[in-house]
Amino acid sequence: MPAYDPQTALIVVDIQNDFAHPDGSLYVRGAEQVVVNANRAIAEATDAGALVVYTQDWHPADTPHFEKDGGIWPVHCVGDTWGAQFHDELISDAGPVVRKGVDGNDGYSGFTTRDPQSGDERATDLEDTLLKAEIERCVVVGLATDYCVKETVLDACRQGFEVLVPTNSVAAVNLQPADGDAALTAMSEAGAVIE
Repeated sequence: MPAYDPQTALIVVDIQNDFAHPDGSLYVRGAEQVVVNANRAIAEATDAGALVVYTQDWHPADTPHFEKDGGIWPVHCVGDTWGAQFHDELISDAGPVVRKGVDGNDGYSGFTTRDPQSGDERATDLEDTLLKAEIERCVVVGLATDYCVKETVLDACRQGFEVLVPTNSVAAVNLQPADGDAALTAMSEAGAVIE
């Protein structure tokens, strides 16, 4: 497991009911163990004085991100619904929350949102939060390896942070069987340490 200190941030990506609970609309297999391992990481990070930041998918009811409106995904993580809430067993009060997808944008990365029609990107508060805390390293855990974790990690690498992804604390959607492995490879090639 990674060593935490005040220059390290733990970024907990989208451990929400629609992804992490078996009744969720976009349940990710293996999410229960991710919750357990993420909680262990949150406790270790908090004890070491590291910053913990959560990302939270938070969509409007109608968005081109959803299949019913022209996108590829089932309806999920609609703001103020059970599906958008953090998983009940997740320690979810250890730090600030960065919401993404709030304008109907694709919210894959914790650092940016992207308009699904124009492709225009807009920054979230995550980078400012990390810079204000003088963070140098990020440990990224959560769901899902092949989408939101991957995009958050790639953006963190682009921003110049050292990044670590503990593989026991992520799980993939795997629309195609090897998507999770391909995502880990892409993160590694971008400079992240995968362990």
